[in-house]
Amino acid sequence: MKNKELFQRAKELMPGGVSSPVRAFKAVGGEPIIVSRAKGSRLWDVEGKEYIDYLMSWGPLILGHAHPRVVAAIEEQAKRGLSYGLTNQYEIELAQLVVSSMPSVEMVRFVSSGTEATMSAIRLARGYTGRKYVVKFEGCYHGHGDSLLVMAGSGVATLGIPGTPGVPEEIAKLTLVVPYNNVEALEEVFNKYGEDIACVIVEPVAGNMGVVLPKPGFLEAIRDITKRYGSLVICDEVITNFRLSKGGAQELFGRDPDITCMGKIIGGGMPLGAYGGRREIMEKVAPEGPIYQAGTLSGNPLSMVAGIATLRELFELNPYDRLEALTIKLISGIRDILSHKGIPHRINHIASMFTVFFTDKEVYDYATAKTSDTDLFGRFFRALLREGILIPPSQFEAWFLSTAHTEEDIALTLEKIDRAVRSL
Repeated sequence: MKNKELFQRAKELMPGGVSSPVRAFKAVGGEPIIVSRAKGSRLWDVEGKEYIDYLMSWGPLILGHAHPRVVAAIEEQAKRGLSYGLTNQYEIELAQLVVSSMPSVEMVRFVSSGTEATMSAIRLARGYTGRKYVVKFEGCYHGHGDSLLVMAGSGVATLGIPGTPGVPEEIAKLTLVVPYNNVEALEEVFNKYGEDIACVIVEPVAGNMGVVLPKPGFLEAIRDITKRYGSLVICDEVITNFRLSKGGAQELFGRDPDITCMGKIIGGGMPLGAYGGRREIMEKVAPEGPIYQAGTLSGNPLSMVAGIATLRELFELNPYDRLEALTIKLISGIRDILSHKGIPHRINHIASMFTVFFTDKEVYDYATAKTSDTDLFGRFFRALLREGILIPPSQFEAWFLSTAHTEEDIALTLEKIDRAVRSL
């Protein structure tokens, strides 16, 4: 069947025809593609059209689609059972890999998604400190939990307002929002509410307003201020864990958060999230302590073996330098193409993730990210899709490379992007 026919059917059965909103392509226009299969760096829709994929399932697939080692592990485990509802040996093995890799994590609890990880981490921080307020940064996305779906108001530091119907104002008011990379605003909100602030949750590298890097001293200031007031730091590494380095962003930047949230790569393409941290904090989680969190499918053996296979392959390959070099090659080519066409742009990147912002301003927070020309991005996205290049269907997301991408893929991608940009 055609993409369009299937999507029309999907819209009759699922809200917007999707299981997650951005897949509907409303931010970029045009009809969504319906995926049939994927392998390596390539993805095919139901009409048989092939795409070089830089979406990579929004980041988890650092080894590419259907990596043989990961597929073999899942196939073998499926024969032994899909779910047990009891602890399995692979939870222990994956926990050991995580604890030995992430510098600040002494104990870990597995859940089924990044959202579950951040929701649980917030509850743990509140329970551990006995405080109610949470500080987050404007433009950082930490999943769709009520406490975290909050937008910033005006001024340098405001009480949050609900970012969606369904979040009561009373809950939203417990979240304090300040601009990313703004230490003065953070100081101001702590001066006012510090004794009641349970935690600051931060993406060490923002990935959901597009890639935005921390300014020098920003992450250090968060640690210093929270220590001064007895609050915790939650490092949301759902995107960056095992993406930027073996030990994630905290290893790269030399940070020591109290709690770390993980997801995406840790599951190797299967649904999996985790949160972990210092032993004294994690021992407050039930059944060891009084702070309750549970999940029927937590520690699912299929997700565990996919995560183990992915991390072991990553640690053996140590592909980070090669991935960054390939990413820089792609970015340099895109920059040349856009500059030649006279299109204002900024490209923010770290390791194997980057965003092309259609703005002439430096992008260092949500306000500057929002200066991007989203109409132009939509045209750019659709032109690339016609050429067989798949990127995130949103200006405010990251592109990802994988070990499956080759020099030849980059060369072909740049040819196609050049053609696409000339057609704008």
